Amino acid sequence: MHFDLTDLRLYLHILDTGNITAGAARSHLSLAAASARVRAMEGSLGIDLLERGRRGVSPTPAGKALAEHARLLLQQAERLQQDLAEYAKGVKGRVRLLCNTSAMTEYLPELLAGFLKTHPNLDIDLQELPSSRITHALREGAADLGIVSDAVDTDGLQAWPFRDDPLVLILPNGHPLADGRTVRFSETLSHDYVGLNAASALAIHLEEQALHIGSRMQIRIRAEGFDGMIRMVTHGAGIAIVPKAAVDRRPTELSYQCVPLQEAWTHRALLLCARNFEGLPTYAKALARHLAD
Repeated sequence: MHFDLTDLRLYLHILDTGNITAGAARSHLSLAAASARVRAMEGSLGIDLLERGRRGVSPTPAGKALAEHARLLLQQAERLQQDLAEYAKGVKGRVRLLCNTSAMTEYLPELLAGFLKTHPNLDIDLQELPSSRITHALREGAADLGIVSDAVDTDGLQAWPFRDDPLVLILPNGHPLADGRTVRFSETLSHDYVGLNAASALAIHLEEQALHIGSRMQIRIRAEGFDGMIRMVTHGAGIAIVPKAAVDRRPTELSYQCVPLQEAWTHRALLLCARNFEGLPTYAKALARHLAD
């Protein structure tokens, strides 16, 4: 059996993305090189690691066993690199941090910039995902830290408070729902929405909530960020649901209204999670303390 760390990272990237092409791109390899590495891994073991289908690939039972060991080996290798980075000039550690849309846009930019400024031997691999996928990745050992909504199940993980992060409805002045009362989410679904990018964690979460009550959101247009959404709402393009923090950091405007929603899932808090904070590599532990403080 002749695997190197590049092989193992590639294999996990293929499983994470569900196909060899995307796994190759994430590993910065050509498709031909990635395919050759997978074939060599399977050839050295004499077994198939992946089941190929029209919609992508999935691990065989042997492939699942390899994935479990590969994650452990790569975590140990990364921990070794991070611990030695404290002594070796120019050697960098890396922490993988997953977060939802609100944390990514509203809370982390300044926090992470400040931490990176004081830790020159550290890189942060930051990725936005829905909270449910973040907790799954943490349980699988595919990330060091995650910031999730308290609405998801964190069983098997350790969690520290991060931020209160309620969601609110914003309406242009004169909108039929802008009558001074608290609104039910179901009432909004007959009205046109300004939405986030369809791949964003918050967009996925809101559309899932609509499906849970047997309906769909009527998205007229999608914006890349909360500022763009709010500006479109103020000019009458539709209504939107955003974190209250996105409203609070903008100058006070009279052209739209901010309305609470009745649903419990909108009164959320964000949690910083890990499988075991004390078991994290040195730099990941330091980042966790920085975010919690």
